[in-house]
Amino acid sequence: MELRAALYDIDLPEPTVLLHEDDCRVIGVKDGDRVRIASASVVIAITTVFDTLVNMGTVLLPPSVMRACGASPGDSVEVSMSHAPDSVRAIRRKMDGEVLSQEEIEGVVADTMSGRLSRIDIAAWLTALHIKGMNIHETAAYAKAMACSGERLDFGDRRVFDFHSFGGLPGNKITPVVVSIVAAAGLVVPKLSSRAISSACGTADFVETFCRIDLVSDDVKRISEDAGGVFSWTGATDLGPAGDRFITVQRPLGIDPKPQMLASIMSKKMAAGATDLVIDIPTGDESKVKTLEAAKTYAKDLMVLGEELGIRVECAITYADQPLGEAVGPVLEARECMQVLEGVPGHADVAEKSCICAGMLLEMGGFHDGAAEARQILESGRALEKFREIVLAQGGDPQVSSESMVPGGFTRNVVSDRSGFVRGISNKAIVAIAKAAGAPSDKGAGIIILKKRGMKVVKGDPLIAVYADREDKLIHALEVAADSNPVDVDGMLLDTVRPGNGSRKSCD
Repeated sequence: MELRAALYDIDLPEPTVLLHEDDCRVIGVKDGDRVRIASASVVIAITTVFDTLVNMGTVLLPPSVMRACGASPGDSVEVSMSHAPDSVRAIRRKMDGEVLSQEEIEGVVADTMSGRLSRIDIAAWLTALHIKGMNIHETAAYAKAMACSGERLDFGDRRVFDFHSFGGLPGNKITPVVVSIVAAAGLVVPKLSSRAISSACGTADFVETFCRIDLVSDDVKRISEDAGGVFSWTGATDLGPAGDRFITVQRPLGIDPKPQMLASIMSKKMAAGATDLVIDIPTGDESKVKTLEAAKTYAKDLMVLGEELGIRVECAITYADQPLGEAVGPVLEARECMQVLEGVPGHADVAEKSCICAGMLLEMGGFHDGAAEARQILESGRALEKFREIVLAQGGDPQVSSESMVPGGFTRNVVSDRSGFVRGISNKAIVAIAKAAGAPSDKGAGIIILKKRGMKVVKGDPLIAVYADREDKLIHALEVAADSNPVDVDGMLLDTVRPGNGSRKSCD
């Protein structure tokens, strides 16, 4: 059916067109059905039915669909029914717990990228993965399909090293330190990081406080070859974009299917050309991976998956029962990261974890005692020198320092109402307070943890310092802190047991 194209200047998360209900009856579609829009090119879109917003004989197209089909406002376009693609049957088979072929999995990814699958279809796919899972061969096929959904970096015969953290640990600011150490040792490490999804700060969120992170694929390759490494944002490239499409649907579902997570991680690494990969698995009660046993299972799966994909994988299972370092939030994390590189006293846990992870990469690259080599590179200042070289290559000031990182101007301490020792710190509460203060969008917002586990506390001592760029957000963050008990302070004595208090048995 030929209809007149009109612009509807709202872009929705998936290709969607608006049709009058009378035109829908002629075409034979209902709300939520697929239609084929043909002009210079063909686009598959989802139908939304209106009888008031759109006139008969007109199809309202958002800008993305207008561009994709090559039409202009006022042009005549052919609108017809589009049957469900074969990948819908593959999704139903996975919902029944069946094993899918490589071709079926490739079809799901291809139809997701082309817009032939609706968000409902994709949600069904992710739910099926969450409940039914995938075997390792399916997961490998899934990773390959996602890696092929966009550009791929080619470093020729060179070995390419990479690093990834599962996330779920506030203050895990080690990526620029790891990259700087490994690149200073002469290895190539094109590290692409994400922004925060549910946390108060992702690596890309704090790196952009001191240099550009919007590097396209050619920039990533060039800088990695020239300087040895980058710490940029994966969202600026077109490397494995299918994983991002799935994440946008799974986030509101509140699920994180294991096959999706593993395949998404490995697809990005394949697309970046990685040959050797270290994966950090933070483990603790309030992290993504809660037990040592679960962490070891993930590690084994990742190493087997790496073998299937031609990537050597090693895993570090790391402590995550309290935030890493003291700082949480973009500017604050950038400052602490630089202090580690500058050799400023303190921050021993950040430096230690950085050297452990960098050391594993160095050993994969042929160094004998990787952790010792990493520590020497850090303490000698070579890592700081390499950091500044990479910052300059990414458009930043090579003389940037921790002193130039100034947090939000509104700040207040949360103090202890008792004396004792810090028995625990809630990662979830720390994240909630930092987000209430405005992190990660407000770069100066965040938290400095002043008392960590095992430290002595006197009543009235400050436990955390909250920073914000706006006073109203500071007040909100303090309210969240008052309700969430981020730092648990208690005495060392839990109870006493003495003769005569009911614990002694009678001899009669």
